[in-house]
Amino acid sequence: MVLRMQRKSEEQRQPGCGPLIPPLSETMRPLRQQVFDRIRAAGLIPRVQLAKELGVSPASVTTLTSELIEVGLIEEVAAPRDSDSGRGRPAVALGVRADAHRVAGLKISDRDMSAVIVDFAGNLIADYHVDRPPTAFSLPEILDATESLLDEVCTKAGVRRYELSGAGIALPGYVDSTGGTVLWSSVLRDRDAPLAAAASVRLGLPVHIDNDANLCALAELWFGAGRSRSDFAVVTIEHGVGMGLVINHRLYRGAQGLGMELGHTKVQLDGALCRCGQRGCLEAYVADYALAREATTALDWTYKGGQSMIVLLESLYDHAKAGNQSARSIFNRAGRYLALGLANVVNLFDPAFIILSGERMRFDYLYAADTLAEMKAHVLQTGRPLPPIEIHAWGEMLWAHGAAALALSAISETRLSPARELAAQ
Repeated sequence: MVLRMQRKSEEQRQPGCGPLIPPLSETMRPLRQQVFDRIRAAGLIPRVQLAKELGVSPASVTTLTSELIEVGLIEEVAAPRDSDSGRGRPAVALGVRADAHRVAGLKISDRDMSAVIVDFAGNLIADYHVDRPPTAFSLPEILDATESLLDEVCTKAGVRRYELSGAGIALPGYVDSTGGTVLWSSVLRDRDAPLAAAASVRLGLPVHIDNDANLCALAELWFGAGRSRSDFAVVTIEHGVGMGLVINHRLYRGAQGLGMELGHTKVQLDGALCRCGQRGCLEAYVADYALAREATTALDWTYKGGQSMIVLLESLYDHAKAGNQSARSIFNRAGRYLALGLANVVNLFDPAFIILSGERMRFDYLYAADTLAEMKAHVLQTGRPLPPIEIHAWGEMLWAHGAAALALSAISETRLSPARELAAQ
């Protein structure tokens, strides 16, 4: 098993954004969409190269790109020359018109909120982060918090709210992305909350919502290590445990949009109480509230809801590093359950690549070599190697980037849809 630690930043990412889909692998999609997606993913690409990669005639590419230029989605850009002769016509490449649209990506979590503004080419314009009390919102309260968060990041970006073309919101829990409804979330007291519609009215722009782990995977697919991979899984460890799955360069949500709830798979019958109300969930043994529960039991520490769980966990980690065997055993036990959960992911989906992400990944006892080695014992013994695992420490802006990608995807799909083409005729 290959285990690597990486730290991601905006400066490290490759040119362009969105999945880097191999040439000739998506012939069923409309050619106009393929052309736009390939330009967006490349950052800059000459027409000749575009035609070659799509396996179509240069004339077809010229026609389609002219249409995209006319509607303001792409533009011609002077491309760097291979030589300094300066003779002949200047080289021209195609790129997404960055100022065509701006979107916001917002993350509402149990203990903090974050936001980004990105342009149509995926470039970061501004970001903003703020802590919040660990209490659940009512629907009106989360709308107030969302509006305040958006106004703060807009001010930092120097843009007005009406200049945005859309927004994406990431939050934990059971989220019906298609219907725009939050069935249950640890950050909301209301169930079956129509958050997308309510936020659209409050903010005055189209709003799309999804589970935060899904949008973590979308961030990797659009901006991170998942761009060039057709199939991979992202497991997030924060106040809860989540999972996002990408199959054939697309986010997989399940038949009803509520799949991939790794944190609520059962690892112990009649086990520890999970915040979802059931017992024995993986999350109840790995998430931060599980570590805090074990600390109060094994170490006789006192934790109350009003106290900072982060301070308690940092203290627990410091004690483990200093050699406290009880503290080490808490992390090791959580790591063993994590290894069991990862083995189940491998047995079910056989991903080519697994990414571990989230605030808790800085606690290296969770993924220590001897702990993750146990994963091998729970994986089907086929003689084939386990998928490589990477630890990605993006920071708190990861989910907000995924929410921005959700909004960008919705805009491009709408602008390039066949229905829109017919309406324009």
